[in-house]
This record gives sequence, structure tokens and C-alpha cells, in this order.
Amino acid sequence: MYRELTNIERKAFMPLVETDGRPTVFVVDDDISIRESLEGLIETEGWRPMLFRSASEFLSYPLEQCARCLLLDINMPDLNGLELQQLIAADQSDMPIIFITGYGDVPMTVRAMKAGAVEVLTKPIDDDALLEAIRNAIARSAVVAGQQNEMRCLRDQYGALSKREREVMALVVTGLLNKQIAFELGISEVTVKAHRGNVTRKMNARSLPELVNMAARLGIGDAGLTI
Repeated sequence: MYRELTNIERKAFMPLVETDGRPTVFVVDDDISIRESLEGLIETEGWRPMLFRSASEFLSYPLEQCARCLLLDINMPDLNGLELQQLIAADQSDMPIIFITGYGDVPMTVRAMKAGAVEVLTKPIDDDALLEAIRNAIARSAVVAGQQNEMRCLRDQYGALSKREREVMALVVTGLLNKQIAFELGISEVTVKAHRGNVTRKMNARSLPELVNMAARLGIGDAGLTI
């Protein structure tokens, strides 16, 4: 049955600093022969295999922030693959899932794909098809991870602004002139220029259009920050 993550499991999904430059392929399958076979295949491509015999064991592992994908058996004794997919969907959106199953089941396949799986392969697995699926999944993961990292940096930059600098930024991106911002905030135009310079520097914005784009991504508008 579906269950919510426990606090311990949620903590396990806090990303760590990457310690290995290789993309990681996680394998969750209760069949040791399958795990060992996949381990060798993954290593031949230069990827890093991480093997787990159950969904619970996988949930207890602290995941690094890196390009990655998950090879997941659908039928397992504790939590099955579809249940694990539901559990990690929100926290690990940058980790594509490739399902592997011992038998073809159209409704199960449809359910997995609708929930976001990138591929469903039937055992015995064709090596070439699997490797191609992994390559595509890792490429997809790298793109999503890069976008998420960029957004985290943007939020960190915004977090470094003072309250007044945030107020100035919110007005700057609406197109107001410095003297208009000064009037709105009840401060001098010289002070506005100083705050505006700080905003540009802290946000690493090379131009006003770039700062406007940053504000749009953060959700800053006439009403201020909405995230």
C-alpha cells in the first residue's frame, strides 16, 4: 500500500555534495543475479552503479547531487516499484526512472509512464536498448539538475539582499526611474542609486533586462516576492 515518507526517509533525500564526477545509475531489484548483471553493464559504460535489494534500502541512502537515473524493478516484496515511484516523485524530480519487469502488463506500463517513467523494459533485458535508455535518462537528468542548481543560486542571491534592496529591486523591474522609486520609498535618489548598484552586484545582473528576467523567474512583480 502507498504510504507517506517518514521523517527519517525525507532526511535521506537531502542532497549531498557530489563526491564522484561520474553519472550514477541506481538499481533497485530484489534479484541478486539481475543486480550483478546490471552492475557489470553499467561499469562498462563508465557510469557508477549503486545497487539496492529493496525499495526500503534505497530510501535509506543519502543521494548525491549529480546526473543520475534509477533502474527500478516493478515487482518487489516490500514496496513495489510503482509505490516507490510515488514516494520519490516530488523530492527527486531530476532522477528519471526506467522500470524493468519480468512480464508485460499493459495497465502497469501505462500507469508507470503516466507517473513519469521514461521507459519500461521487459526481462530478459536487451543490453543495447537498456544502455540507450540510460544515456537518454542521464542526459535528461543533467539538464534538470542544472536548471534546479541555477534556480537555487538565484534564490541564494536574492536572499543576500537587504529588505530595502529587495524593495528597490521590485520597483526597478517595473520600469520606474530612480527619482520615482525615491518618491515611492521616501528616500533620496542618491540612496536609490546606491541600493540599485548593490542589487545589480549581488544578483550578478549584467543589464536591466537580465535583472528583469531574474525577477520574473523568482516571481517578483508589483506585489513583490510571491514564492
